[in-house]
Amino acid sequence: MEFAFYFCGLMSILTTFRFITHTNPVHALMYLIASLLSIAGVFFSIGAYFVGALEIIIYAGAIMVLFVFVVMMLNLGNTQEQEREWLKTSLWLAPAIISLILLVLIIYAIITLHQQSINGTVIDAKTVGINLFGSYAFIVELTSMLLLAGLIIAFHIGREDRQSEVLNNRSFEKINSNEENA
Repeated sequence: MEFAFYFCGLMSILTTFRFITHTNPVHALMYLIASLLSIAGVFFSIGAYFVGALEIIIYAGAIMVLFVFVVMMLNLGNTQEQEREWLKTSLWLAPAIISLILLVLIIYAIITLHQQSINGTVIDAKTVGINLFGSYAFIVELTSMLLLAGLIIAFHIGREDRQSEVLNNRSFEKINSNEENA
C-alpha cells in the first residue's frame, strides 16, 4: 500500500495544479474531483477507511455537485460553442486517463486486500454526529460559512450586469408595437 500512498499523493498534487491553472471552469472542476478522489485514495492507503469514505461522499460527491450547479447557474457564454469544445479529445483525454489510472489502482488494492484484514470498530452515525457537532462544531460551522461565502463571491464575480440589455429589449418591443399600431 506504500505505492498507492505515493501514487495517490502525486496524482492529487498534479490534478490540484491543473485545477488551479485551468481556464475552463467545468474542466477545472473535473480536475478538482480527481484531486479529491486521489486524496481519498491517500486516506484509504494509510488505513483511514472512514475518512476516505467521507471524502468521497461529502467532498467528491455532494459539494462538487453544488459547485457544478454554481457554474451552470453562472452561464459563462455561448452554450453551443462550449458543447462543441467539450467534445474535443484533447480536453477530456487527460482527466479520463487520470481517472482510469485511479480506477486500476483501486481495483488492485481491492484484489490484494484479501491477504489482509481490515480491523476496526464499528462507528455508528450517532457517534459521528456527536463528535462532529460536539468538539468539532466550530470547525464544521466555519467550513460551512467558508463554502457559503465562496458561493456568494463566485455568483457576484460571474454575474453580468444585464440591466441595459433588458431595457433595450423592452424599448425595442415598444418601438415595434408603436410601428405596428401606426
